[in-house]
Amino acid sequence: MSASTPRAVDIPALVDDARAGSPRAVARLISLIEDGHPALPEVMRALARSAGTAHIIGLTGAPGVGKSTTTNALVREFRRQGKVIGVLAVDPSSPFSGGALLGDRIRMEEHATDRGVFLRSMASRGHLGGLSAAVPQAIRVLDAAGCDVVLIETVGVGQSEVEIAGLADTSIVLLAPGMGDGIQAAKAGILEIADVFVVNKADRDGADQTVRDVRHLIQMGEAAAGGGWRRPVVRTVALTGDGLPELAAAVSDHRGWLDERGHLDARRRRRAREEILGLTLARTRRRLEADHTLDDWVERVLAGEADSHSAAESLAPGQ
Repeated sequence: MSASTPRAVDIPALVDDARAGSPRAVARLISLIEDGHPALPEVMRALARSAGTAHIIGLTGAPGVGKSTTTNALVREFRRQGKVIGVLAVDPSSPFSGGALLGDRIRMEEHATDRGVFLRSMASRGHLGGLSAAVPQAIRVLDAAGCDVVLIETVGVGQSEVEIAGLADTSIVLLAPGMGDGIQAAKAGILEIADVFVVNKADRDGADQTVRDVRHLIQMGEAAAGGGWRRPVVRTVALTGDGLPELAAAVSDHRGWLDERGHLDARRRRRAREEILGLTLARTRRRLEADHTLDDWVERVLAGEADSHSAAESLAPGQ
């Protein structure tokens, strides 16, 4: 077998093991997703009827607000409630290997031996929005494995993190006192995606002012939107666990509101649509890049013999 030939995988057995809660099988399936293994369509077909019940929670915010510590504390709180948890920590990619730096996994070592917690660091690979293109399918694996909650922690680099809203049922935006860029990020649009706000490190000076600032922004947004979910602001000190029961309750309340209003189905329908579009565009891109006609058009455009719109029309007619 050549080095470039993917190793054969017994997909039915692997999927059965994942459904039974095998951490090794779950990890293997997510690796197949990240690697773009040829058996991936078979994996997704096998999982299609097994997913759709987990509560998908996204956490984002500027660097330094305590996302990883909050994720860790939330896992502890949900496990106290008896829930099975999946965690996808989307790390910055190594510029050399493309692999995740695994910082979040190191910070969550206390859960490493807990069979009720599935941990996975995934490389963002430079993907706009901080979320790996593989994350939607990894969510499906964790959902099928019996997770009650799937937590997605994003890179946290600013406004591009709004992509979290497309993947999560409930989006948590974290801020911390003394970080002026937090409220600037709010004004830039990142707080528009929040379902729950968290002011972490609330034992520090300036926490009261940060809470007031966020509540003011919420009031302005609610006045413009005219009703709907009233977004709470929860104070936490994730290092000590203070405020975590209140945060878990706020997240649960939002899930209940989504169910009551029919918004959960709408969010998941939108998520499925975007996933299908993304996969379709990726397949189209791979097909075009393998076609020498694209290179011919590149040379003609550079030589001034054609324009890029004509090239696109020829390569994808009628669109």
